[in-house]
Amino acid sequence: MTYMLVHGLGQNATSWRKVIDYMKIDSEKIVSPDLFQFIEAGKIDYRNLYHNFFDYCENQDGSIDLGGLSLGAILSLNYALDRPEKVNSLILINTQYKMPQFLLSVQNVIFQVLPNSVFKKMGLPKKDAIQLMKSMKELDFSMRLSEISCKTLILCGEKDKPNRKAAKQLSNLIMDAKLKFIQNAGHEANVDNPEGMAKIIKSFWVENT
Repeated sequence: MTYMLVHGLGQNATSWRKVIDYMKIDSEKIVSPDLFQFIEAGKIDYRNLYHNFFDYCENQDGSIDLGGLSLGAILSLNYALDRPEKVNSLILINTQYKMPQFLLSVQNVIFQVLPNSVFKKMGLPKKDAIQLMKSMKELDFSMRLSEISCKTLILCGEKDKPNRKAAKQLSNLIMDAKLKFIQNAGHEANVDNPEGMAKIIKSFWVENT
């Protein structure tokens, strides 16, 4: 059994450090991959990122309790749909299941004006981050959500207004999914309220392992 937490775009693996510390679970049982180490030069798009993420998950021993935030949640959802027998439980945090064109456009504008130093911290050059985001525009898992059969928890930061609607829809479209809002947290809920998130995730994992 492996516990896995997957970071979002604009983050890196260390973004989960405080959450993991607060959970007080044997750290050897929790993996948090650095997604951008999976990206190959000249192959900056979602398809190639997912291919390498898929291989990483396949190499984990036994089943996976999988959780991700934003981009990490999209990858986690994608993998759970493709490999249901490998995923024991699923946590989707502050994410969309069909890429909203307006929000992507707004995010693209924000990325354009952010300094390069912001992107260096997450280990992905600015132009690559923008290219990756553009490659995700056509993603749409709407017609496959009914295929999810594992225990599923939908989380959303109470201040993350752009993703609240999608969170509620996901909880209705995925069979028996539970929905919870993380207090005092926005989009980067693992950074905004790591202690609150740790409590919710640990409780869910204990209940479903």
